[in-house]
Amino acid sequence: MATDNTSDPAAQSLSGQTPDQGEKSNAATSGSRRKRPIILGVIGLVVVLGLISYGAWWWLDGRWSEDTDDAYVDGNAVELTPQVSGVVVSITADATQLVQKGQPLVELDPTDANLSLSQAEANLAQAVRQSRQSFHTVALQQQMVTEKHQALQQVQRDDARNQKLLPRQGVSLEQLQHTHTDVVNDESEWKQAQSQLRSAQAAVEGTTPATSPQVLQAEVAVRNAYVARKRTTIVAPVTGYVAQRNVQIGQHIDTGTELLSIVPVDQVWVDANFKETQLEKVRIGQPITMHADLYGSDVDFKGKVVGIGLGTGNAFSSMPAQNATGNWIKIVQRVPVRVVPDASVLRDHPLSLGLSMDVSVSLRDRSGGRLATIASSSSQPAYSTDVYADVTRGADALVNRIVADNLGSDDAMEQGNARVAASTSP
Repeated sequence: MATDNTSDPAAQSLSGQTPDQGEKSNAATSGSRRKRPIILGVIGLVVVLGLISYGAWWWLDGRWSEDTDDAYVDGNAVELTPQVSGVVVSITADATQLVQKGQPLVELDPTDANLSLSQAEANLAQAVRQSRQSFHTVALQQQMVTEKHQALQQVQRDDARNQKLLPRQGVSLEQLQHTHTDVVNDESEWKQAQSQLRSAQAAVEGTTPATSPQVLQAEVAVRNAYVARKRTTIVAPVTGYVAQRNVQIGQHIDTGTELLSIVPVDQVWVDANFKETQLEKVRIGQPITMHADLYGSDVDFKGKVVGIGLGTGNAFSSMPAQNATGNWIKIVQRVPVRVVPDASVLRDHPLSLGLSMDVSVSLRDRSGGRLATIASSSSQPAYSTDVYADVTRGADALVNRIVADNLGSDDAMEQGNARVAASTSP
């Protein structure tokens, strides 16, 4: 027959529990068993509510967006390169400094350029004077033709008179032969003078002392030398920040050498690398929201999708992958999607090239296409600069001054033009 340990003090003593402690232990065990279903119910309810919340979020918002953290800031890094060679004598900007469009940044030694310009100026002055001389030669040849023609007419009259006097013994036969010879000689000299006149006219015909081919060629040389001199001062083509400087004082640089880079902070974009499985509903023009690791989640960068890449990173690599082997393993590829943040946010929160970004694209609006439908226009370039537009403005003024100083009086030029227009063969 079983014994009741609860009524046996010895048994209770051996078990180490008093009667009160045993009753409390039994009560705790019973209470924990009653609480366990409640806890499990609460956990189940939380799980169900979580699933419902996630389902509601996915139905209302989650299925209308695609996210990626494989995104990086990119932009225009304008490389400053010289158009002429020379030795660097001055640098006016360094890395991280702001530079304005048209601001001089690097100065080259102008000695050689100054000498070349002086030589070109002297050649132009000489060409103008030689052109004037050519017009005076035309006038001189015209006068020579007139003189030779008058001399010829005189000997022709003498010959005709002698022919009439010969039958009457008024002149000798020898005299008549001499006049015949003079007629032949003077006629030859007259024709030679005509040929020389036509040659002089061909050199200046249809021109003025200021527009002769020699003068125009010398003017081009002056403009080239002037532009080369002006290009010894290298200016910033855009407004931005100096990102990298490679040039040093005293360095001899050749044309095309990279001196430094300028980054316009308002010309940046983000290349978001989405998985190919995420791009089914992505369209151009869809709004995006981005966060930069630099500023955290407190700063929202709003913008839009402006283009979807036409190739994966592997497609444009120098050694594209070849998947024709037998141990081929499929790897989900990523395609770059270009998104542009609003300029208003960039003014207060500038982005540096290479920063990491989190990008979320809203898929609700699918009216745009996957590819652009409007071709770019040369009349409206995406990027341009006008700092080189007036590089020859000073050259034109210099050329005009040199020509005017060496032309002489306006009367001389007008007389030269009149002589050319009036010159005809006798």
